Amino acid sequence: MNLFKYFRDEIVAIAERIVPGLDTARVTAEPPREAEHGDVATNAAMVLAKPAGMKPRDLAEKLAADLRAHPAVTAVEVAGPGFINLRLSESFWFERLADVLAAGEDWGSSEAGGGHRINVEYVSANPTGPMHIGHARGAVVGDALAALLEKAGFAVTREYYINDAGGQVDVLARSTHLRYREALGEAIGAIPEGLYPGDYLVPVGQALADRDGARWRDAPEAEWLPVFRAHAVEAMLAMIREDLAALGVKHDVFTSERALVEGGKVDAALAFLAERGLIYEGVLEPPKGKLPDDWEPRPQTLFKATQFGDDVDRPLKKSDGAWTYFASDIAYHLDKYRRGFPAMIDVWGADHGGYVKRMQAAVKAVTEGAGELDVKLCQMVNLLKGGQPYRMSKRAGTFVTLRDLVDAVGRDVVRFIMLTRKNDAHLDFDLDKVLEQSRDNPVFYVQYAHARAHSVLRHAEAMWPEVETTGAALAGGPLARLTDPAELALIKALAGWPRLVESAADAHEPHRVAFYLYDLAAAFHGLWNKGKDEARLRFLLEDDRELSLARLGLVRALASVIASGLSIFGVEPRKEMR
Repeated sequence: MNLFKYFRDEIVAIAERIVPGLDTARVTAEPPREAEHGDVATNAAMVLAKPAGMKPRDLAEKLAADLRAHPAVTAVEVAGPGFINLRLSESFWFERLADVLAAGEDWGSSEAGGGHRINVEYVSANPTGPMHIGHARGAVVGDALAALLEKAGFAVTREYYINDAGGQVDVLARSTHLRYREALGEAIGAIPEGLYPGDYLVPVGQALADRDGARWRDAPEAEWLPVFRAHAVEAMLAMIREDLAALGVKHDVFTSERALVEGGKVDAALAFLAERGLIYEGVLEPPKGKLPDDWEPRPQTLFKATQFGDDVDRPLKKSDGAWTYFASDIAYHLDKYRRGFPAMIDVWGADHGGYVKRMQAAVKAVTEGAGELDVKLCQMVNLLKGGQPYRMSKRAGTFVTLRDLVDAVGRDVVRFIMLTRKNDAHLDFDLDKVLEQSRDNPVFYVQYAHARAHSVLRHAEAMWPEVETTGAALAGGPLARLTDPAELALIKALAGWPRLVESAADAHEPHRVAFYLYDLAAAFHGLWNKGKDEARLRFLLEDDRELSLARLGLVRALASVIASGLSIFGVEPRKEMR
């Protein structure tokens, strides 16, 4: 139950009784900015007064009069020009705690998405080598976003787009051929400029030498290039899948750019645009600012991107007549749309920021306005150790790999830390900090709260073996005994989880879950510390089993919600910290 959605519906129903036929789309019910103002705040009177032909304060008073009669409301305050603040009864909050206990880890699961299909494409690293720590961030953001959307009731497909049709895979093939010659005993010397230098291609070249012997050593490039390209791409994809598995990431669909091109889908997509008069031959204006040395005005095949919100029209063909990457990407997104995904999310690196507008324009054009593309840009990850820039072993030749990072600190740490900042903010990943056992390490702090909760439950089971500590059993307990302000504050935080899930999913922002879990853990640790200072606030009191059962209900609910949140992140909710 999203209690704020519930109260919004109640407020809307009251408003429609007072003035029938109002457009209530802008009415909100949400937590007040300041907790002392109450439990629920609504802007209903502010946004409905003008269409209702009333002053905001007058409409607010009419709404407040009906809201005071609601059985869950203990006080209604009209504030400022017409905001309404509600205070809810303790019994209402105890009912919500019982709901959490009854639902367990399903608490927060929503039908808000209505089963609508949505495609989340993420990682999509070029199949030219191992993934680096920047790819790790995009992988985690995309994977957690997909899980969050599923929690909110969407039907999600996780997709990886294989960029295997451009010049970079020809470079990969040539780099592999060099390692192949090395495997045959040739001294190759320093890796030539422009080829991939990483040692990861050594076993790829060796495998081809073992399979084919010297067949390709002196053959013309035109003969061996397609063979080496196919073999190397397959080997790189196997490596990428292994790295993703180490991070706990698994995609539902892998789509090949080369297959789109060879299947005629690029030609078909551009023919579709041409039929609608959206492609023309023209000359672009020179770039703003300093002109590149190689810039020259020349006729180009252009897409009318400016008709769909872009800053300039965009080229579709290179000077050699080949399609641009943009042309292939148009076909790819049209293909996603035709596979049944009007809603698409792409997770890209920040270096693709200049590509967003053109791609969103293209999606509008090829779907004739029926498709929608949201792009989440992931900023750089700065690897530190003790606060200083740090470089790990570099089997890739030029960068720190995702696998190096996972091997160093563990999958759970990588996944959680990558979500502790909004995707478009830079992230510092300190190898020392992320392994600290302190509140400054958010993954430890949250997992420790879950482990502490289970420690309390184990102690209760040892103290009273006959007592059931399942959520279902504790839901029927004496929850009204929870009267300390810190206990009530924790109940309110747990009750807010469904709203957090829906709002984070709606905004496509999984990092909100990390912030919520940290605050929840802080509230629980604070309650634990209060019990150390005041004996009567301890979770287990041998002389008051009833109150202990109520507190066990709170502890069990806390553990369930943390586990629910960590499951979105793909992080294990530990029951013990070793």
